[in-house]
Amino acid sequence: MSFVDTLRQWDEAVTCADREDLPEALSIFLSIQQPNSKICFDIGCLHLLNQDLDAAEKAFDCSIRKDEHLAVAFFQRGITFYKQKRYEESSADFQRAFKALRNNQLIDYKALGLRYILYACEVLHNVALAEAQLGNWENAQKNLAKALDYKTEAKLSVIDKALQATLKQKLFRLVEFPSKTLFKPNKHYVAELEKKDYLGKAKVVASVVPQDEFSGFAPLQPQVEDGPAAPKEPEVLRALEGEAHTVLFEFVPETNDELAVVPGNIVFVLQKGTDNWAYVVFNERKGLVPYNYLEPTLDISLGSKKIKVLVLAALSSRYADANLSSTTMITLRCFNLHISTLYCYPISQPEDNSCFVKIRFTFNFAVLVPSGSSYMVLIEKISKKLNLNSTVITLSSDSRGKNLIDNNTEMEDVWSRAQGGRITLWCTTKESVLQLQQSDGKPQKEVYLVALHSYESSNPEDLSFQEGDKIKLLSKVNQDWLEGQCNGNTGIFPASFAEEVPVDGQ
Repeated sequence: MSFVDTLRQWDEAVTCADREDLPEALSIFLSIQQPNSKICFDIGCLHLLNQDLDAAEKAFDCSIRKDEHLAVAFFQRGITFYKQKRYEESSADFQRAFKALRNNQLIDYKALGLRYILYACEVLHNVALAEAQLGNWENAQKNLAKALDYKTEAKLSVIDKALQATLKQKLFRLVEFPSKTLFKPNKHYVAELEKKDYLGKAKVVASVVPQDEFSGFAPLQPQVEDGPAAPKEPEVLRALEGEAHTVLFEFVPETNDELAVVPGNIVFVLQKGTDNWAYVVFNERKGLVPYNYLEPTLDISLGSKKIKVLVLAALSSRYADANLSSTTMITLRCFNLHISTLYCYPISQPEDNSCFVKIRFTFNFAVLVPSGSSYMVLIEKISKKLNLNSTVITLSSDSRGKNLIDNNTEMEDVWSRAQGGRITLWCTTKESVLQLQQSDGKPQKEVYLVALHSYESSNPEDLSFQEGDKIKLLSKVNQDWLEGQCNGNTGIFPASFAEEVPVDGQ
C-alpha cells in the first residue's frame, strides 16, 4: 500500500471516530496493510474503548515495536495491563513510559498529531498505584514523593490526594488516557490528497477534424496501423523506481512518517510535494525527507543507453548481499568523494544450482559459485577476486574466526547453512593478521570509543547505540565508517559519531 493510500485511509478512520462511528473507524484502521506506530496506537485506543483488552494489548505491542521511544504507547499499555489486573507488568510499563520522558516534566504530542500532554507526575502516580495494588506501600510512597519533583500546579491536588491515601494504605484512582483521543495525520499532507484543477476545462476553438470535441493539447491524429512498437524497457529500469538523489545533510526524523538519512546515502525520490518534502525509498524503507537535503545523482551512460544505477561503495559495501549475476564496474569521482566501485545489475534470482557467497573482508564483495562446490573451487574464486594467492587466505563461517574452513572441511555442512541461494563467510589474510600483532606476537592494545551522539541502525549491518555508550573498535572500514561492538552487538557506524577515549586496565 502506498503512502498516499495509507494517509487517505487514516484520515477516513479518524473522521469516522470524530463522528463517533467507532465500528467503522476500527474497520478502516484494520484494513490498512502497513500501519505505522501512530495508527497501531489508534487501533489500541479503539479496542480499549470496546473493552477488548487482549486486542488492545496486541495493538500497543505493535506500536511499541515500530517506535520504542513512544512514551504514550507504554502509558496506554500499562493502563491495559492494570485493567487486566496484571499489576507487575502494568508497573513496569509505567516505569518505561517515565524513562522515555527523559527527565522532562511533560511531553506535548500536539506537534505529532495527538492533542494530549503526558505529565511525568501522572506517570509516577500510576506507578505508585500499581505498586499499591501489589501491597508495596513503601514503593508507592517513594514514587509519589518523586512525583512531587515533577508536579505542575494543575496536577498538585492529584498527587497530594494519592499521598494521603497511601499513608492510610488505601487505593486511589487511576489516571487514564482520555477516550476518543487519537493520532491524526498531518493536515498539510491530507490537504494535498484532493486533486486541484488549475487549468480548467479546455475548449476546442479550431480544428482540422470536423466535429472535433477533443479537449487536450493537440487535435486528433490519424491512427497508423502496424506502427513501430515501443522499445521494451530494460529490466534494470523497472527494478529501480524513482529518481536517484544523493543526501547532502543528515536528517533526524521527528515523526514515524519521516526517514533517517545521513550524508552520502543514495535515495530514490518517488514523489515530490509542493511543500518541499520528498517521499523517498532507501534500503527498502520509505518515508519523507526535506527535498533541499537532496541533490540529483548523475546518470551513467553505457554505450548509447542511459541506465539508472544503484551506487554501491565497495569500501562501505552497504548492499553487498545484492544479486550480482551480471556486474559492470565503473570507477569515478562523484560529489568530491571517491566511490571506488559502481555496480549496475538486474534484479534476478540465482540459478537453481548456484549460490551467492557474500565475503566479509576489509571490504565486502560477493562471488557466484555452483552450490555444493569443493573448497578449492570456492577459494579459487575468492583468490581471483582479491588478486591474492589462495595460500594466504583464511575463510571462516563466523565473524570471530573460530569455525575455520579449509581443505579438510566437510563442505556439505557449509552449504547446508545457505538460505535462498545465499551464504555469508568471513575472510582474513596473513598480511591483515600480522598487522594486528606486535613484534612479540601478542595482540595490540584494544581501542575503545565513546558515542558522541545516539545512532539508530537503518539496516541489519549497522550498529545501534546511545549517546555515552562505550564501543569496542574492531576495524576501520574506510575513512567514514568503522566496525565496532557495543552491548553485545556488532556492526558498522559513522566514524563521526564517536571518539577514542583512554580505558583503564585495557
